[in-house]
Amino acid sequence: MVSNQRLRLFILCFCLVNTAFIAATEDENNERKPYIVYMGEATENSHVEAAENHHNLLLTVIGDESKAREVKMYSYGKNINGFVAKLFPHEAEKLSREEGVVSVFKNTERQLHTTRSWDFLGLVESKYKRSVAIESNIIVGVLDTGIDVDSPSFNDKGVGPPPAKWKGKCVTGNNFTRCNNKVIGAKYFRLQQEGLPDGEGDSAADYDGHGTHTSSTIAGVSVSSASLFGIANGTARGGVPSARIAAYKVCWDSGCTDMDMLAAFDEAISDGVDIISISIGGASLPFFEDPIAIGAFHAMKRGILTMCSAGNNGPGLFTVSNLAPWVMTVAANSLDRKFETVVKLGNGLTASGISLNGFNPRKKMYPLTSGSLASNLSAGGYGEPSTCEPGTLGEDKVMGKVVYCEAGREEGRNVGQGQDHVVRSLKGAGVIVQLLEPTDMATSTLIAGSYVFFEDGTKITEYINSTKNPQAVIFKTKTTKMLAPSISSFSARGPQRISPNILKPDISAPGLNILAAYSKLASVTGYPDDNRRTLFSIMSGTSMACPHAAAAAAYVKSFHPDWSPAAIKSALMTTATPMRIKGNEAELSYGSGQINPRRAIHPGLVYDITEDAYLRFLCKEGYNSTSIGLLIGNNKNNTTTKKEYKCENFKRGLGSDGLNYPSMHKQVTSTDTKVSEVFYRTVRNVGYGPSTYVARVWAPKGLRVEVVPKVMSFERPGEKKNFKVVIDGVWDETMKGIVSASVEWDDSRGHLVRSPILLFRSDNDYR
Repeated sequence: MVSNQRLRLFILCFCLVNTAFIAATEDENNERKPYIVYMGEATENSHVEAAENHHNLLLTVIGDESKAREVKMYSYGKNINGFVAKLFPHEAEKLSREEGVVSVFKNTERQLHTTRSWDFLGLVESKYKRSVAIESNIIVGVLDTGIDVDSPSFNDKGVGPPPAKWKGKCVTGNNFTRCNNKVIGAKYFRLQQEGLPDGEGDSAADYDGHGTHTSSTIAGVSVSSASLFGIANGTARGGVPSARIAAYKVCWDSGCTDMDMLAAFDEAISDGVDIISISIGGASLPFFEDPIAIGAFHAMKRGILTMCSAGNNGPGLFTVSNLAPWVMTVAANSLDRKFETVVKLGNGLTASGISLNGFNPRKKMYPLTSGSLASNLSAGGYGEPSTCEPGTLGEDKVMGKVVYCEAGREEGRNVGQGQDHVVRSLKGAGVIVQLLEPTDMATSTLIAGSYVFFEDGTKITEYINSTKNPQAVIFKTKTTKMLAPSISSFSARGPQRISPNILKPDISAPGLNILAAYSKLASVTGYPDDNRRTLFSIMSGTSMACPHAAAAAAYVKSFHPDWSPAAIKSALMTTATPMRIKGNEAELSYGSGQINPRRAIHPGLVYDITEDAYLRFLCKEGYNSTSIGLLIGNNKNNTTTKKEYKCENFKRGLGSDGLNYPSMHKQVTSTDTKVSEVFYRTVRNVGYGPSTYVARVWAPKGLRVEVVPKVMSFERPGEKKNFKVVIDGVWDETMKGIVSASVEWDDSRGHLVRSPILLFRSDNDYR
């Protein structure tokens, strides 16, 4: 965010106002701010020529040669045509009307959304099939917080030189002195340098740990005895340990800006990556104003599949981000393990809490107090001591004791951040925090700590108030088994608002309490005064799920190097494992199910989608011909284009959704009482030899799902067949807002090609 924003002057008039006066008012009351001017596909002209064209376009709007050069910050031009400039709002609006401009949108900041996970997914190291030679030729581009090349997960011993197709660079700098044959490239993007700590703006070094964690989940080599202070001990490795990593640092302490991400996409596509993983998200925007959707479209045109995190704003509906149908949007599910941190009280009662507590107790029991009893506030003071807010507790009442902090409230969410820091600063021995709502996500604590459920917290309060000498001890976190998979509480849910009839998220992958490599430059808790460093850490989020899916995509590509991004995506979706534990939101939380990489390399049939099919879909969605033409390079500077793209010259996508998508979804209005939908699909045989598939349908009572034809026979690989799915029914009281069904093509030879069907009606009484 740009600091020192001034208040804007809003003038309401009922008379004609001179346009020049409005522009002058805007100039006086607004700072110039970065805008992205997106102009579609880059031409065959040089980057230098593109930059000059961008300057000339700016000059027509600004009217001053030196000012036009001063305000331009960056030119894209390798694959994406466009530039970034500091503009006033009226200048941005005028640019949006210029010929050749698709969209102009303000630069915004977005946020960052394994010992056990790959075994849990069936990729047991000694048992799963790998094509190592081809896998080592695959390059995964990771747009994140950078990387720590010195992590043992990126050891390149025995690894050959980078693939010949690699055209990228290793840009060194502060705390980043080299790449190697595992991390073959690194670049950083910070077009606006203000607000960075000294030394953090000139390299791809990972000061956060997030980028190192995601990268090692994808392609980290095997490292034995990996753990976080002894928690979750085992062998850590990536899903494709022979693949290469190219790191593109786009996220900094304040967030990840649109202009930096778009620059990284432009570079990564030209560098020669095969898969892009980006665990970043923000508000849902139209595709031509969304830098991830824009970058991923240009990547798709070059045969690169982009994997994106679904976001961490769950469990509410309509929270999912990264919605473009040409990206794969990944939700976060659990593993079959959880972390328990047991608290024992002096009266013998125990409470099983959750945290990542690496501290072994040195005593059998410690004195126990509560935030209320440890208050240092006189009457009329500020803050709430019962929740252990900063400045509310006295050191003389906390020192050497375990402190119990009650649940706080902030917009209905758990407030547990910071109590461990408050208690440690007062020389406390440990902290127990009551949770307002249950959570499945374990977090590291600065001192011995455990987060306990609300009911257990109430019992602890009763115990403290029942004795003159309350005591407690917090044990080191232990790992226990649990049923899985289920969708994590924080994982964002559909339906989406941009293309309402495309089901998002697409799929789920492990994203809860994942152990992977960590940066030596980052503290365990993120507190600046936490001096502990660790080679591995445990993190949660759809950020952790996305690289699992990226690795699975790279794994599939290692067996099918010629498959399109859509074919790889289809293989992962149609072979996914249905959720063992289903929530009320059904497929709105997990899409097609949990990834199953081993099945995905032999999907039997795939739903492929060409660039032309995406364009017909965009026409159906209401995007205009001019914008679509620029998206594919139809502009006057592109001499290779022979004719202009016009939606009216092409048949628009058919059926309820207009796209050959591996899932089927329809949002209907709350007043609809009848259901009548048709989905048209085409599948390509990627199996071996002749085969016959029979459609099997699962549908709830009151909903008729018919597949036409019900049988498809294939004589040879590559053969295509068309079918349609007809849905009829009547909404009744039992159906509420979500109706789930599915169609599965079965060849009786091990191929089960499954597509979920989901109907959503936004009823007022839906919960």
